Amino acid sequence: MQTAIKNTHFNFDKCTGFYAGKVRDVYFFKDKLAMVTSDRISAFDVILPKAIPFKGQVLNKIAAMFLESTKDIVPNWVESVPHPNVIIGKRCKPYPIEMVVRGYLVGHAWREYKAGKRTLCGVPLPEGMKENDKFPTPIITPATKAEEGHDEDISREEIIVKGLVPEKEYTQLEEYTLSLFKKGTEIAAKAGLILVDTKYEFGNYNGNIYLIDEIHTPDSSRYFYAEGYEERQKNGERQKQLSKEFVREWLIENGFQGKEGQEVPEMRDGFVQHVSERYMELYKQITGKSFEKDAHSLSLSSIEQAIHQYFTTN
Repeated sequence: MQTAIKNTHFNFDKCTGFYAGKVRDVYFFKDKLAMVTSDRISAFDVILPKAIPFKGQVLNKIAAMFLESTKDIVPNWVESVPHPNVIIGKRCKPYPIEMVVRGYLVGHAWREYKAGKRTLCGVPLPEGMKENDKFPTPIITPATKAEEGHDEDISREEIIVKGLVPEKEYTQLEEYTLSLFKKGTEIAAKAGLILVDTKYEFGNYNGNIYLIDEIHTPDSSRYFYAEGYEERQKNGERQKQLSKEFVREWLIENGFQGKEGQEVPEMRDGFVQHVSERYMELYKQITGKSFEKDAHSLSLSSIEQAIHQYFTTN
């Protein structure tokens, strides 16, 4: 079985802090940070016991591609991609909200709509919509960024009244969000995909707004296959998704939904390999290029060396 990057615990001379998320490990320096996208995989807010070979590289390369292709819309934090699993860039002060943008009535928005609600984060929703229907225009439904548990919906008005983001800056975040979603939609269409919904995170660096974290990967975005969308919608059929939904479905089939008392089913090598191959398929579908494996880069030493070399020469 191919090795995978599950955890990193590096010691860098100039490092001032460390944070481990569900998937990404972040090393903080004075005015920069190094973000390592590991091969960990999570579902139902639980990190699964086995890591998926090359998953981190797939996500990191997709994020780097989209950040590069959108820097004409908004400046972003990236300064270097010295390793397939690593991005190094400006250490921005994050805004305490996520800019969630939705082009279609799915997921959380659909559950709220199905329950009878006709506003989401202060945004009115049209009557007579079905699950997976396209909104007349994309809507922004912000969320607060929770340290633990689930993020919470919040309206534009609440964000401004609570002083989370000054109104002038929030207006700019809205403009950036819609422009990024438009660009992402155009890129997805060329790949035969529909960008359904996604989220963007922004930060401030020396008084300027920057796009931070990652964008348009299957971890933060939902995609439908464009071919057959209209027919499936007309017939009331489930839409074909490009996401890690197949992992959630496997867990459900094996009696796990992240609820108390449930145990994660055994992830046999064959299943892990299958998930790895599916992520490589995601890469090809989104980028139009075949994923090139680099076994050497699946070593902790190669990641540590790349980060160390960057900070000794910059």
